[in-house]
Amino acid sequence: MSARRVELFVDPVCPYAWMTSRWLLHAAQVREVEPVYSVMSLSVLNEGRDVDAGYREMLDDSWGPARLAVAIDRAEGNEAFARWYTAWGERFHVGGENEDRRATAIAALADADLPASLIDAYAPVAGDETDLALRASHEGAISRVGDDVGTPVISFGEGTAYFGPVVSPAPRGEEAGKLLDALAALASIDGFYELKRSRTGGVDLS
Repeated sequence: MSARRVELFVDPVCPYAWMTSRWLLHAAQVREVEPVYSVMSLSVLNEGRDVDAGYREMLDDSWGPARLAVAIDRAEGNEAFARWYTAWGERFHVGGENEDRRATAIAALADADLPASLIDAYAPVAGDETDLALRASHEGAISRVGDDVGTPVISFGEGTAYFGPVVSPAPRGEEAGKLLDALAALASIDGFYELKRSRTGGVDLS
């Protein structure tokens, strides 16, 4: 039997999406699933919204990583996107290389053995091919879950897609597999909408 496709929509700058992506990789080691990464952009999501000035500055600086992720996926394939995303996250989230996002993106391209020329897609250009592809990828998530959620969004290919899971630290081994089983079960329930509890502390990147 072929592995079940599990699609995770992430914004490269979101630490919680990064932790969820690590959990999915751990789960794939103990369950027959094929992780697929797609882009859901917080910058697109919050266009035209009245948000805090500091958050708006962060969003304005988040177009580039999301555009580059989409460009890699289109030019080199999803496995290449996953390699870059891992390299990016190790530098940006784990290593704290977040002052110059473009420089971190370039370094991650080298880490992932991808063409340096892909960075040409980084600078935001409204309405260009990469911008349209980013918006289409984002819409792929929003069309399944609505626009009142953030990233990550998970889809099991059929049934209900939803926001989450938000995990910190990322479960490993059989614990990762059990969480995957539970989430897959929730996806099979048409009336399922939300589970939540308050977060305490910061992101545990271990």
